[in-house]
Amino acid sequence: MGIPQRIKSARLKKGLKQEELAKMIGVSKGAISNYETGLSTPKLEILIAIMYALDVDANYIYDL
Repeated sequence: MGIPQRIKSARLKKGLKQEELAKMIGVSKGAISNYETGLSTPKLEILIAIMYALDVDANYIYDL
C-alpha cells in the first residue's frame, strides 16, 4: 500500500468524506482526490496537515 492508499484508508477509517477533509486542511475536494489516486503528491505542509487531521503519523504514511 502506498501513500495515496494510506491517506484514503485513514480518511475512511475516520469517517470523513473527501470534502470534509479538504475543508479541514484548506484545499479543494479535487486535491484530496488527486492525492488519493496518486495523480499528485501533497506538499510537505499539506501532508502534515493531512496527518494531523486524520490522527496518523509519518510512520503510518510512509510505512516505516
